Amino acid sequence: MSAGRLYAAVAAGGFRRYATYRAATAAGVFTNTVFGLIIVYTYRALWDARPHLGGYDETQAVTYVWLGQALLSTLAIGGGGAEEELMERIRTGDVAIDLYRPADLQLWWLAADLGRAFFQLLGRGLVPFVVGILCFPAYLPRDVGTWLAFLVAVVLAMLVGFGIRYLVALSAFWLMDGAGMAQMAWLAGVFCSGMLLPLNVFPGALGEVVRALPWSSLLQAPADVLLGEADPLRTYLFQGAWAVALLGAGRLLQSAATRRVVVQGG
Repeated sequence: MSAGRLYAAVAAGGFRRYATYRAATAAGVFTNTVFGLIIVYTYRALWDARPHLGGYDETQAVTYVWLGQALLSTLAIGGGGAEEELMERIRTGDVAIDLYRPADLQLWWLAADLGRAFFQLLGRGLVPFVVGILCFPAYLPRDVGTWLAFLVAVVLAMLVGFGIRYLVALSAFWLMDGAGMAQMAWLAGVFCSGMLLPLNVFPGALGEVVRALPWSSLLQAPADVLLGEADPLRTYLFQGAWAVALLGAGRLLQSAATRRVVVQGG
């Protein structure tokens, strides 16, 4: 089997694996829909008091909320991606088996995480988004090109998100338990991705900093492409630069980690 077919099979396996958890998916759809409703009413009250806050009108703000609910699990902003299983395999020493596979460790887990992400986008993200835009006045582009540009930005966001979480997972080679790092990454991701509020709302230097960090590639960047607030090419360059930097850093850290594999208890 060629390398391309191997990683495609791993991605397909990741998709099928998450597709088997139907009850969990249904519960996730319900949870995202309920939280979306709560956040929408909060945003509408805020935008009634401050029209065009962050450069968005109220319909754009509503769409932004439902995009957040659609991408929360897709990009594992609050955890739940392949990094959790990888950290557990590092802790138990099962990662030694992974290193014996005739496949690259990073590409294997990237493929698995992409399979998971595409399922979460279709299985858990699409329904809350559709429900939300049917229940509230929302901004939706009418041209297919904008939607295609948005999907490209989402794929790049998947790469950036995995790059961040892979670095977090590799920390377990030194810490043995990466739960603390995962918690810090979760907090940073929720705050700096725009999940709480659009990053355009953040004032002054704080806004400049958070918009320059890699987490802004996860939600803010794709949302601005869909809402017509960002040039797609510049957005791709920003996301692509962070994806290359993070995946490259992951490659270097992986090389350092695999030279000192420690199995707990032996």
